[in-house]
Amino acid sequence: MASYHAAAARRRRATGPAPSLTGPASDVHPVLRRTTAPPAALDLLAQARAGLDEAAVLETPNERYATAHLAALRTAAAVLAARGRPEPSSRRRARIRSAWEVLPEIAPELTEWSALFASGARRRARAEAGIQGAASRRDADDLIRDVAMFLRLVERMLVLQPVLPQPRQDTDHPQAGAESDRDFPDTG
Repeated sequence: MASYHAAAARRRRATGPAPSLTGPASDVHPVLRRTTAPPAALDLLAQARAGLDEAAVLETPNERYATAHLAALRTAAAVLAARGRPEPSSRRRARIRSAWEVLPEIAPELTEWSALFASGARRRARAEAGIQGAASRRDADDLIRDVAMFLRLVERMLVLQPVLPQPRQDTDHPQAGAESDRDFPDTG
């Protein structure tokens, strides 16, 4: 019986405080993260946030559009930095692919976002080249809103979203077994 209570106490300590019905929504399902996003991914998210803030205050639609699209690209790069895995090496060099092509393979839940931003890549190139009317004020405003939503989604996915605990590797619990042996010594 004592080992049951000790194991229950360990579980309570490991999961943190009980969720509060009146507390913030963030503590409804507290699960400790085993790892956080790598520093490179967090840095890219910070750069994307700064770029988005800059895009919001720029004057010309071309500059606003190009800067916002770059923020989206940095956000995608953060996902690739956090979840990416190197491709198997081959003798022949693989063709270079854009982040928008690779992102759906690494994070299938972001496929629609990838398609949206890939469709704006040519407009961004024209805007960066300074072609008059490459992006309208409406295009820039829409893109800034889309990038803001994409960035918030990725931030939650990489930083704020709890990670489900991994299954235990040990099937029998040596700690519990040691306590129960001590509580009930073999008298036979």
